[in-house]
Amino acid sequence: MTEKQNLETLQTPSAVFFIFGATGDLARRKLFPAIYSLYREGKLAEDFAVIGVARRPRTNEEFREDLHQSIIEFCRYKIGAEEDWNRFAEHFEYKSLDINNVAGFQELKEQTEVIETKYGIPGNRFFFLALAPELFGSVSLNLRAGGMMDGTGWNRLVIEKPFGYDLESARKLNAEINEVFKEDEIYRIDHYLGKEMVQNIEVIRFANAFFEPLWNNQHISNIQITLSETVGVEERGGYYDHSGALRDMGQNHMLQMLAMIAMEPPSRLLPEDIHDEKVKVLRSLRAYMTPEEVDKNVVRAQYGEGESKGKTLPGYRQEDKVDPASNTETYFAARLFVDNFRWSGVPFYIRTGKRLPVKTTEIIVEFKRTPTNVYLGQRHNLEPNLLVIRVNPMEGIYIKINAKKPGSDSEIQPLAMDFCQSCMIGINSPEAYESLIEDAAQGDSTYFTRWDEVSAAWSFIDHIADAWAQNPTDVKSYPAGSWGPDETHLLLQQDGYHWWPVNGQDEDDVIWQVGSSN
Repeated sequence: MTEKQNLETLQTPSAVFFIFGATGDLARRKLFPAIYSLYREGKLAEDFAVIGVARRPRTNEEFREDLHQSIIEFCRYKIGAEEDWNRFAEHFEYKSLDINNVAGFQELKEQTEVIETKYGIPGNRFFFLALAPELFGSVSLNLRAGGMMDGTGWNRLVIEKPFGYDLESARKLNAEINEVFKEDEIYRIDHYLGKEMVQNIEVIRFANAFFEPLWNNQHISNIQITLSETVGVEERGGYYDHSGALRDMGQNHMLQMLAMIAMEPPSRLLPEDIHDEKVKVLRSLRAYMTPEEVDKNVVRAQYGEGESKGKTLPGYRQEDKVDPASNTETYFAARLFVDNFRWSGVPFYIRTGKRLPVKTTEIIVEFKRTPTNVYLGQRHNLEPNLLVIRVNPMEGIYIKINAKKPGSDSEIQPLAMDFCQSCMIGINSPEAYESLIEDAAQGDSTYFTRWDEVSAAWSFIDHIADAWAQNPTDVKSYPAGSWGPDETHLLLQQDGYHWWPVNGQDEDDVIWQVGSSN
């Protein structure tokens, strides 16, 4: 009885999940596998349904075959017995729809009511728009016009980044959506907030008595956030050339991770309280108001031709669908400051880019060094203590401390005390989209972004973008396969620091591999 109650508590509420853009890449790679994983883990019972919506003609059978291929290729769970698979696949139907045709939405309403009756679903409707942002407003309006908002249960809208191109376009987009959905019905996905170790930041900080007293400018010298990708723009050249690294990664993933690291302890563990604290951080970011301030604190660059592991790599301007004279940045690094009592004077260094040597996302907290003029500091070069949070693809944390080298008289060396989650269980932790879909269905907005977070982030980013626009050709270059331009390293050297090596980098001495200890 208890086990049954616990399972029911964990299960996602009964709902119809509408996936707009169901024939697209996001649905195939992430959304379908996430739904199957939730089903396999008992988090989705039998009282759910999925209606895939796209313009392309498809029968239900063809759609279910697409689903089958998606699970085989991208899901962390293997397909089980045919009978079990068929029972799962029966919950999926397809609707070919022109999103500008209200009559099609009325037909979708009729299809929805039939499937709700079939599975005993109490009118809860979950709309996931895996579409271009410029379509969010019209789809929302037509959902209302077609009667799709008239169910007896709740309505929730889940939307993907990019949420606008700048603050002005984001405001316009938000106003369009708000004509139909209230703020507490809107779930803006930043999939980095669904990653295990990003969510673990709160636990590391607030559940360990020896971290929180040190989490301030008295004990921390700087914080480094790296999000590096080995790939180029691939098939996204057209989109990326309009966006660039600042808007594609900086406005969302990078600033969200910074906010999680820097926020004050919330008064309650409620989504609104956590959002409130993150907004305070974003509003406390020191704005760079002039081109001179931006030039002093921010570096932008674009990859040229290079090589990696003996393979020649093309430059950004040679990529498909990219303007041959493009000045779009594929890399940026910045020195940021959170001007409040906790963080005054502590630089936050962030960097992200494409065609870098390794794929990794890491947060490194560097603590202040012990005094060099007393006791051990007089005779030894004592390295600073580090707390390293590895977010992706390897997951875990480690702490760098100084200790006596075994067998020596007095030699001191840094060593790592680590917890490598990926080494123990493999890279098989829940995908970000699994937890985010489950959270949204449960009505938990903790790991989504509220409008005032989006607004504050765009307000900060726009100052940088505006300064760059005044001198569009001032873009540094770096060879594909390198760690970016020299100016990135100078950014830290000016303050007496350096970038710490990350997982997969030759200089790194805390090497993790799946299925083994460090």
